[in-house]
Amino acid sequence: MRVIVTGGTGFIGNYVINTLLQKNIEVTVTGTNLKKAKKKKWFTKVEFITLDLHLPQSEIVLKKIASHDKLIHLVWRKLPNYKGLFHFEENLMPQYFFIKKLVELGLKDITITGTCFEYGLHDGCLSSDMPSDPKNPYALAKDTLRKFLQLLQNENVFRLKWIRLFYMFGEGQSEKSILRQLDLALEKGDMVFNMSGGEQLRDYLPVEEVSQRIVDTCLHETFDGIINCCSGNPISIRKFVENHLKKKEKNISLNFGYYPYTDFEPMAFWGQNKII
Repeated sequence: MRVIVTGGTGFIGNYVINTLLQKNIEVTVTGTNLKKAKKKKWFTKVEFITLDLHLPQSEIVLKKIASHDKLIHLVWRKLPNYKGLFHFEENLMPQYFFIKKLVELGLKDITITGTCFEYGLHDGCLSSDMPSDPKNPYALAKDTLRKFLQLLQNENVFRLKWIRLFYMFGEGQSEKSILRQLDLALEKGDMVFNMSGGEQLRDYLPVEEVSQRIVDTCLHETFDGIINCCSGNPISIRKFVENHLKKKEKNISLNFGYYPYTDFEPMAFWGQNKII
């Protein structure tokens, strides 16, 4: 079994690659930054290809990528800025044409990470069979890519496994994530941590579990369609932060209401948790 992971040097990619290697799967990784890749513990255990979807790709490289049994596609530029128009002005079409070319060259099994934001501003439990209704540029671009590829399936036979990611946490996460910001405040010895009101309900999984589910979906031999990657258990941001402090046995004054609630997320939502 040969699996290629695009965007492997990112937060999720790092865990996905390690999960694949633990299963003794032959792994190839693509990324734009060879220097960054060389710092990863997995670097000597994989084949690495320097690849930027926004630059012309050689036919030789594309054929090499398409020769793998399965693809896990994690590449997406400029996150976590969800509201920039560049998501559909710059990201969408290079993504589509890259995947289309691989399919035309014979790749038959493709796993791509989508987003819970594809559901739009619906509150409550979100199931994978709900109609999508994206309300921000990132979600619109992701949802459109999925629809493009589903239409491509009418002309080419391949499996498309679309995994809608909810929220995750773990070592190596972006400094813009709430737990990373909290840890940085603790490390600096801050007395107060500013945050929103904290009453939003969200759906969190540790990144190790997210990685395992991505790999399990990729390796499944018959699944084709949309699946949520979620816990199915809503938790308030306030409780999530308090639990983290309790686990670390740390104290800091939480300044609730300092930041306004975001306008691109529902107040309370979580995923319907189905595991294939």
